[in-house]
Amino acid sequence: MKPAMSQAIAALCASALSVVAVLAQAPAAGPQPFFVGNRLGMPINPAADGAFEPMSTNVKVYGAVFSAESCSYDPVRNVIVVPNRSVGQNVQTNNAWISFLNHDGSVHTARWVGIQAPADRAALNPPLVFNEPSGSDIINNTFYVSDRDGGTSATDPLVAVIRKFNMQTGAPAGEVKVPGSTGFNDIEVAADGTIYATVTGAGGPTADPNSWQIWKITPAGQASIFKQGAPLRQPNGIAFDAQGNIVVIMIGNNEVLTFSPAGQLLKTEHAVQAGNDGLVVMPDGTKYVSSVQLGGVSRIRPGQPAELIARNIPNPASMCYDSGANQLVIPMNANNALAFIPLN
Repeated sequence: MKPAMSQAIAALCASALSVVAVLAQAPAAGPQPFFVGNRLGMPINPAADGAFEPMSTNVKVYGAVFSAESCSYDPVRNVIVVPNRSVGQNVQTNNAWISFLNHDGSVHTARWVGIQAPADRAALNPPLVFNEPSGSDIINNTFYVSDRDGGTSATDPLVAVIRKFNMQTGAPAGEVKVPGSTGFNDIEVAADGTIYATVTGAGGPTADPNSWQIWKITPAGQASIFKQGAPLRQPNGIAFDAQGNIVVIMIGNNEVLTFSPAGQLLKTEHAVQAGNDGLVVMPDGTKYVSSVQLGGVSRIRPGQPAELIARNIPNPASMCYDSGANQLVIPMNANNALAFIPLN
């Protein structure tokens, strides 16, 4: 048995024993009724009163991804590029991969980067390290993706890493480690290589506003906090508008904030729902916002109130725009699937 596999099995066994010990100390729960999950819609689990609303009929869902948090569209190959997150660092390191999907949701390449087993990746030239990807972007033939190192145990600190891959060869094209952060959620990359990244931070009425952050990483790899605290409220999705301003949406409310490159708040708009994750900004200024908590997709046209164009999508995360098919593509990370919404 390979050492990495032995370590993974040992970690799983230790975790299982810990769970057994906790359960042994906990008071015995009474019998729970067996239930199965609802078809796609909200709520995901059956409600006690039987309430259920199906997903919008204009949304199609396809699988073949695993715990995907984001996607990007590659106009050269005409494919949707999806980083798959796999298991946590405390279970197995270096086990993520990248898939390509066609416009119709069918699989183009099941595993592009990351076809090798974790134990074999260090022997590659160059070596591959790819752990827990979240946000992603494609700029200048480079795939940028937010990743993390560490977290293999309670004493192993997590460190945010931006990893880059050459879109022609798939080979690693550099990385930037940011020890000041334990991990970024979404990223957006400018044409010159400047990266903006969100740290969602803690929620709840007693949460520390200092945990709500937007970071800026220069092309030379210098990282600094671009915005912190109010008016942010758990920032998540991030994108540029046509003028190069930075647009960010929130988990903690329904606000859509636009900042200048100098950090000045230029505009505050509102999605229909709060709890937002995915953001797409079109050249004409129209914004699409997905609520990972409430399942809707808001469209905000310039100067107009937001409207829902799709409803009751389970866990819609950081979406991308597939310009080749004029559609939104939304990873449903907890469901190992993608939602497709054609735009008229």
